[in-house]
Amino acid sequence: MPAYVIYQAEVIDPVQYEKYKARTPASIAAHGGRFIVRGGEIVPLEGEAPLGRTVVVEFPNMQAAREWYASESYTEARALRDGAVRAQMYIVDGVE
Repeated sequence: MPAYVIYQAEVIDPVQYEKYKARTPASIAAHGGRFIVRGGEIVPLEGEAPLGRTVVVEFPNMQAAREWYASESYTEARALRDGAVRAQMYIVDGVE
C-alpha cells in the first residue's frame, strides 16, 4: 500500500532552502519515491491555507518512507534546511 509524506513549510531563508531543495529529489528517488505535489498554488476551500509550501511525496509503502527519512542522504539534506523553515512533516498510509 502506498504511503505519502506530507510536508508543509513556511520558508524563512529562501537562499538556504534552495540548497535543501536541490538535494532532496535524489534522496527521494533512491527510496522509490516520487513527488506528487511540490509547491504550487493553494486554493483554500475551508479554513485558512497553510503558510508557505505544501509538498506530497508518494512512496511504495510506509517502510520505504521511513527508510528515506532516516537515510544518510536525506539526513544531510535535512541539515541544510535547519533554520531555513518552520515546518511540519508526517507520513500517511494511502489506499489500495
